[in-house]
This record gives sequence, C-alpha cells and structure tokens, in this order.
Amino acid sequence: MKVSVLTLGCKVNQSESALIEGALRISGCSIVTLTDMPDYCVVNTCTVTSKSDYQSRQLIRRASRTGAKVIVTGCYAQLRPDDIRKMEGNYDIINNSNKLCIINSIIGIKSCNSLSNSVRSRPLVKVQDGCNNSCSYCIVPKARGKSRSIEIPEIIEQISGYSNSGYHEVVLTGIHLGTYGHDLYPKQKLSHLVTTILNKTQISRIRLSSLEVNEIDDEIIDLLEEDRVCNHIHIPLQSGDDSILKRMNRNYSSRDYIRIIDCILQKIPDIAIGTDVIVGFPGESSLEFINTKAILESLPFSYLHIFPFSIRPGTQASKMPMQVVAAVKKERFRDLNALNIMKKAEYMSKQSNKILDVIIEERLDQSCVVGTSSNYLKVRVHSNNYDKKSLIRVRVEGMTENSLSATPI
Repeated sequence: MKVSVLTLGCKVNQSESALIEGALRISGCSIVTLTDMPDYCVVNTCTVTSKSDYQSRQLIRRASRTGAKVIVTGCYAQLRPDDIRKMEGNYDIINNSNKLCIINSIIGIKSCNSLSNSVRSRPLVKVQDGCNNSCSYCIVPKARGKSRSIEIPEIIEQISGYSNSGYHEVVLTGIHLGTYGHDLYPKQKLSHLVTTILNKTQISRIRLSSLEVNEIDDEIIDLLEEDRVCNHIHIPLQSGDDSILKRMNRNYSSRDYIRIIDCILQKIPDIAIGTDVIVGFPGESSLEFINTKAILESLPFSYLHIFPFSIRPGTQASKMPMQVVAAVKKERFRDLNALNIMKKAEYMSKQSNKILDVIIEERLDQSCVVGTSSNYLKVRVHSNNYDKKSLIRVRVEGMTENSLSATPI
C-alpha cells in the first residue's frame, strides 16, 4: 500500500506525522509523494495564519486530484471542518485528539506511541499538547485544547527506542513545552523530565524546541550547560514594546525578557538563541516597532523568525482597533529580515575554526553531506564516509550563504 503524509505547521504536527509514517513503514506501507499515485493521503493541516489556511486548502485539493483516499486532520481541519466539506472531493476529517487513529483506519494498528522510526535524522518527540494561555492573536488553544502532558515512562520508552535504532538526537516539542508536567500527579516540571532522560537513556543529544521566557528558571539554565543538552534555545519575544505585549496578553515585560537572556548568556556565552517576533500587531505604530527593533538589535540572537500579524477569526486581536495596513507590515518585515540576515551572519562568523558536533541529515553529492550542529547551524561536511543519523565531530573552515563549511576530525 502506498501512502502520502503531507504536513504543514509546527513541530508538534511534524512529530505526530512522523509517528504515523513510522507505524505505516513498519507495517509494510510505502511512504510516497503525490506524484507516485498513493492509495491513501493524510493531510496534517495548520491554521496559525491565514497563509496556513490557504496552504492547507491547496494541499487538500492537490491530494484529492491524485484519486487517493484523503484523510484530513490537524488544526485547520479541527476549526474549519465545514469549509473542507464544501470543497470538491470526498474527505475523511479526523479531530486532533484522534489523529493517531488514522493508523488504525489504514492498517489496523491501534497504537504507535512507542514506535521509534523516523525519516528525520533528529526525531521530534511530542511530550506535551494543548495550551492554557490566551494570547490575543492565537487560535491554537481552540484547536488543541487544554495543556496535557505525556507520562514520563512513555517518553523514556520512545527515546530509548530511538537511541537503540541509531538516532543520536531527539527534539522535545509541545504546543506549550514549558508547562510540561503541570497537569500530572504528582506535579512535574520540564527540568525533571530532561534530567530523567539524561539519567535513563543513552541518547547523545537532547534539544528543547521553544520555551516561554517566564518559564525558564535556574534549573533549565543549569541543564543548558549539560554536554548532552544542545547549545541552543528558542525563546519567543513577539514584541519588544510593553504596551503591545500587554495587548497580546503576553505575561512578561521587555525588561523581564532581557533579564532572562542576560542570565543565560552569563552562564553560556556562546549559546545560540532564536526568537519569534510579530510585526504589524494592532496598535503597533512606528514608535512601538522601533522599540521592538531596538531590543532585537541589542541582544545576540543567532536567528529571528518574523511573522506579519495575521487576523485569526475568533481571537481578541481580530476585533482590535488600529489594525496595521498590509503595506506597513511588509515594510517592517523586510526591515527585520535584513536584521535577521545580519544576525545569522554574525553568529556564523564566530564559529570559524571551532570544533562542532554535527548530525548528518542529507547527502548533497558524492563528496559532501550536510547536517545540524548542537548550536543549530547547518554545516556542510566535505566527506563521503557518513550516512544519515551519523554524529560526527568537525572543524569549521568557513561559511557559505546559509551554512558553515567543515571537515571531519
């Protein structure tokens, strides 16, 4: 049986799709592209922006044109099932809470949580789902529900399986990762989960996906100093202006954000720090934008993820006055993207002659492979001796436009 699994959106979506793919592969299915005329097509959708909605609809239409049995799931399907039913074609729509039941509907396996098979060299491990926050721009809590944590033994089993299968890194991910364990009994913390993984598995590297700044405590910062925890953390800023942060319902100030970043840098000066920022949020005048840009300029980020504000029906922000026109949002995006390019180049330039650990993800040609370092940089390695999933040590010799160039040592 041939199956296509098409995924849009966040790392949680990607981790769920990876579990589905892994279960299907183990059961003898072939994972194929749409051009290979699949028997089934699973479309895992996203609704975080209006662009994501558009991309979800386009992907559903493309899947339908193959003649495959199309199963639609994910956040767009959760919130807009009637819109999908109005589209030409015949689709099964599966709620987020029943997403893994897709496996059973195709091949009869009822559970895949413990399977450790991934096409990624750095598998994503979902440890938490849902969100209790109420950011005024975000529709995801309505699609994903309240925060829910995976029990630690189940996570340990999955990561041990990956380690035994030759994987060297796992990425811990969740919709609101920093709230991990708050709903468990007895109550747990993310730092306890990471410590348990370090103690009970042999996995070489653990990467934390994204953490809110007000959930980074001394225990998390201490863990970032561990050799097996990746030298990288992603901390969304969203805005550097306190009035906009308040309108966003973000529970921190710009001063809080800077303080935590400074605490991290004092202990780990060379860590890679990434962030998210929204431009053109309602009420963001030139002054508020300048405040945001000033913070981004002042802190040593290694990359920026920049999002023009997108109206999500059903959110508080969609009804706010002082909406910013599209042309201004595009201009501010271009402005910050230029800063992003500069920040990335600055951080990459500091890696010259350094020794980095790299996990191989792709072969470019007979003499070059590419992978990801602990500090979240793409590295081209001049060698033909390494397969996907390999963990190797390299010396950085230079940089190209978007990656480092290195040789094995």
